[in-house]
Amino acid sequence: MFQKRVILWSWIVVGILTTFRSTMSEEDLVSVDYEIFGRVQGVFFRKYTQAEGKKLGLVGWVQNTGAGTVQGQLQGPRSKVTQMQEWLKSTGSPQSRIIKAEFMNEKTVDSLEHSSFKVVK
Repeated sequence: MFQKRVILWSWIVVGILTTFRSTMSEEDLVSVDYEIFGRVQGVFFRKYTQAEGKKLGLVGWVQNTGAGTVQGQLQGPRSKVTQMQEWLKSTGSPQSRIIKAEFMNEKTVDSLEHSSFKVVK
């Protein structure tokens, strides 16, 4: 009787772990480019973007443009990229005033093209 319970428990644990691994590996890695409009330069927007990206486990880059916007690229699990997109649209740095956030060139990737999240000067 005890042996049957141990075997049954082992199968339950294996099933749970397999389901967990399968769920984690099924989430697509995505890459998306972005441009943020508004008061986003001179307000530490790039620094806060880098910190939020790292906090979410994303890789990519962020830079100021000559047009007064901030642009960059995000890469990582779809759910984390979506969270970062929401942050870019609505939060930003404390002194920023976001008017518009554009996201383009979204694609699924097999592997990450960056090793960290960088501020490009």
